Amino acid sequence: MIRNYFQKRNQSFGEKILAFDFVLLFLILLLGIISLFAMYSSERGNFSYHTQSHLYRFSTFFLLFIVISFFRIQYWYKSAYIFYFLVLILLFGVDLFGITASGSKRWINLFFINLQPSELMKVSLIVFLARYYNKIPSQNVNSIKHIFIPFLSFLVPVYLVVSQPDLGTAVLIAITGLIVIWLTGFKIKYFLYTFFITICLIPVGISFLKPYQKSRILTFFNPERDPLGAGYQILQSKIAVGSGGIFGKGFLLGSQSYLDYLPEKHTDFIFTLFSEEFGFVGSIILLIIYALIIYRITSIGNQSRNNFARLFCFGFAAAFFVYVTVNMAMVLGLLPIVGAPLPIMSYGGSSMLSIMIGLGIVMSCKVYQQEEVT
Repeated sequence: MIRNYFQKRNQSFGEKILAFDFVLLFLILLLGIISLFAMYSSERGNFSYHTQSHLYRFSTFFLLFIVISFFRIQYWYKSAYIFYFLVLILLFGVDLFGITASGSKRWINLFFINLQPSELMKVSLIVFLARYYNKIPSQNVNSIKHIFIPFLSFLVPVYLVVSQPDLGTAVLIAITGLIVIWLTGFKIKYFLYTFFITICLIPVGISFLKPYQKSRILTFFNPERDPLGAGYQILQSKIAVGSGGIFGKGFLLGSQSYLDYLPEKHTDFIFTLFSEEFGFVGSIILLIIYALIIYRITSIGNQSRNNFARLFCFGFAAAFFVYVTVNMAMVLGLLPIVGAPLPIMSYGGSSMLSIMIGLGIVMSCKVYQQEEVT
């Protein structure tokens, strides 16, 4: 079956290569190279475990991204539900035979990688909803029979991820689902009603949070309440970003990182390390790279002939924007600390795998932009 999707239709292999968005391809490679230098710096200028692993993962998943780009968009349309339910089964599997680390059970050992299914859910949910809404007329989007399944499709994985517990990823999955539903033309008043109800239920929700999650919320409002405990990470992060100044301290010269004042600098706080070394100017350049990636994804969506491809591209671009925004706001103290890796930059195989699969589907939308789906 898969073999058929590589067979020649109206385009030769060379024409498919030329149909690539080379600007997007260059930006992904550039971001990957920057991430490798940042990872190298996080290990004090040593080509050690994290840098080697990050290089291996980026190289492998970049090749996967290229391969996925050649799959016809029709393939992603027909396998959308299968993709979603496979990831959902993996989420159920985490509870049965998952790996526990730091008090959370989020990973499944696949021998070559400890897979975090919740990261894959971010992409599979977009594919699922894009397929579901593909043939539903815009005037029927708000009907009761078309509301139940989309909301159930993200509420079930959100519940499973919260129980791991991983509140940050659960929130990102919920936001991703709501964004795609909103893009279909769902009435804004329903979102306002939901938002109002959510605000009213916050006190109830807080009572179900784990102690460390409550501590993160309190630390967000007042990091100085526990400067050597819960507030340590965010305080050191702010110091590192501020000490970078306009042009930064220079590559491999970040004192907060090199003196180990900043823990977990290779994962969710990689932007802090980068900002200290390259300053405000370097941070703006990194933001521009992310902005251009998002712009290219939306441009591909605009050029696509079928609604499935458009909805996926717009949904993935919006989700990509949320991931970047949440991570940077988190390390700057504008949001509570949650598990939100910076796309491609942060160390983590599952996160990079998810992003590369999403980008691969976007590129296949570009290569086969004139095709309809049935």
